[in-house]
Amino acid sequence: MKPLLEFKNLSFGYPGRPLFEGFNFSLKEGSRIGLIGPNGAGKSTLLRLMLGLERPKAGKIYFRGQELKKERDFYPVRREIGLLFQDPEDQLFCPTVEEDLAFGPLNLGLSRQEVAKRVAEVLQFLGLRGFEKRLTYRLSGGEKRLVALGSILTMQPKYILLDEPTGDLDWKNFQKLVSLLQNKMTSFLVVSHDFEFLELVCEEIFWLEKGRLEPLSKGQRRGIYFAIK
Repeated sequence: MKPLLEFKNLSFGYPGRPLFEGFNFSLKEGSRIGLIGPNGAGKSTLLRLMLGLERPKAGKIYFRGQELKKERDFYPVRREIGLLFQDPEDQLFCPTVEEDLAFGPLNLGLSRQEVAKRVAEVLQFLGLRGFEKRLTYRLSGGEKRLVALGSILTMQPKYILLDEPTGDLDWKNFQKLVSLLQNKMTSFLVVSHDFEFLELVCEEIFWLEKGRLEPLSKGQRRGIYFAIK
């Protein structure tokens, strides 16, 4: 089976700050991956490169075996891979919760009946029934984060990228997110500084530093855990 997404010899950096050089990585459906590393290592940038929101200086990106070259080549990628931004304010722009959840599917040209069905299912899935008419700007930080996740789920992506998803979550919503990722979501990559959270929800954890992505063994993971503690 071909990888869902693949980087080959990818290079990227910002002025005066190189991040990746000859970088290789593949993403497969059904994988539950955690990504951790120091600030500025390029974790969020890596997610943006996956969706074509940043473009590499060199190297190739493949989606289902097809090379991505132009902006339009990334359109199917963004349909099948959803990104939860680090700041939910970057993702919520409609007045009410149900309007935000419906926005993406409506833009896909789905019928209002199908969109309403998806919205109801996602609200049930996230434990947010009754939030339909709530104004998004009045939600708590944790509630906004869950609604932002819901706006991705109504698009029914094959894979989800989550950038620091535990920020602003109180304990109740933290537990809700952990339960969702453990029991109801099968394909995701999570960027987080919360190592304990990654241990709870991910099958593999990688350390990103100086443009290198290294898988962490169980022993290494224990060492990092105690170092953090």
